[in-house]
Amino acid sequence: EPVKAKFPGLSYADLYTYAGVVSIEEAGGPQIPYRTGRTDAESGETSPPTDVLPNADMGSRVHTTQHVRDVFYRMGFTDQEIVALLGAHAMGRCYTDRSGFWGPWTNAETTFSNEYFRLLLEERWSPKLTHNGKPWTGPDQYEDASGQLMMLPSDIVLISDPEFKKWVEIYAKDSDKFYADFAKAFGKLIELGVPFPAAKPWWQLW
Repeated sequence: EPVKAKFPGLSYADLYTYAGVVSIEEAGGPQIPYRTGRTDAESGETSPPTDVLPNADMGSRVHTTQHVRDVFYRMGFTDQEIVALLGAHAMGRCYTDRSGFWGPWTNAETTFSNEYFRLLLEERWSPKLTHNGKPWTGPDQYEDASGQLMMLPSDIVLISDPEFKKWVEIYAKDSDKFYADFAKAFGKLIELGVPFPAAKPWWQLW
């Protein structure tokens, strides 16, 4: 709110997306080209229904894989861009009181890196059965041998599906490639639906 008060002409949509761009860069991630122009809606009437957002688990690996593709294909993303965007799971963690899931994806949850991909390939991921010495009663998720790191069912499909996995392997070995592809895909994501002038979006010029 202090930033909004200082720059009243700045929309909340631009403010929040720009904060995300800056946060990624400050966490060690790539610089993402950015332009303003988003507007705030008077109400939520034109917002898409929440049931079109991604789910972490659709009951089976086949259905979860298809769901991930359906959600991102609808927004115009390719398999490569899907994998690049999910690389953001290098940061953050899940909380049981919010999503029901528990734990971080990596050991450095405040640092942007390609660690997510390396861990997907190198760790042995098994269904989580216990938590703090008690039976796990939360939604299905996976954990490493230490029980301290987690992966969602929607993460695991990135290594079970051949088309997804080839990009996981590339990004695990080449952080520069991941950073470049993530910057382009994330820039595309935050410009979806924005009525910019007719000129090509910057990510189409790369």
